[in-house]
Amino acid sequence: MIEAIRKIIAFSGKEKIRIYRAIIKDAPIIILDEATANVDPENEDKLTAAFDALTEKKTVIMIAHRLKTIRNADKIVVIDGGRICSGTHEELIRDSERYNKFIRLREEAANWKI
Repeated sequence: MIEAIRKIIAFSGKEKIRIYRAIIKDAPIIILDEATANVDPENEDKLTAAFDALTEKKTVIMIAHRLKTIRNADKIVVIDGGRICSGTHEELIRDSERYNKFIRLREEAANWKI
């Protein structure tokens, strides 16, 4: 856990405060709402690694739009027009038309050149 805290020191502002609160409280359930939204890509991996270390053996509910943030989750929940689909990344690609479309659009966008 100390190593995870060291990785967080590079961050500032609200993200750091939120993480420290979770560490101090040692809550069994942690809710993260767009936790990586304001983090640059270079630091996103460090923040994700810190979250992983600090949330080991805890239930984490993470609200995110970034695929990288949720891709390795044990369970992903997709809300589509009032319907709920859930599963792993692979299961949702196979079973959820909305999630599959989201993945395809993200992959296409990754190839765009400016």
